[in-house]
Amino acid sequence: MEYVLLLAIAVLILVFKDRPVMVLKFEHGELKQTKGNVPSGFLHGCKDIAHREPFSGQIKVYKNRFTTKLVFSKDVPAKVKQKIHNVFPFTANNKKTGRRQA
Repeated sequence: MEYVLLLAIAVLILVFKDRPVMVLKFEHGELKQTKGNVPSGFLHGCKDIAHREPFSGQIKVYKNRFTTKLVFSKDVPAKVKQKIHNVFPFTANNKKTGRRQA
């Protein structure tokens, strides 16, 4: 019985653990930390935005089979969020786009 409980807890931890593909942390307009494989164009774009409009906060990128999602901390202003979305290289593309259906 104890093993079942431990197994259930382990499964819950694996399912609900926060696992972003990339993480960027900014403090007062400077990039302090990155995790994951950040594309160089996106990294340079984010640094440029932070240099022009200094902000503090965190950006996480999540990816699943169908979409890529940006999640911002509460400290990031709305104008900066939009600019980072514009620089982000991954778009929501559908594999069927541009193909003829048989």
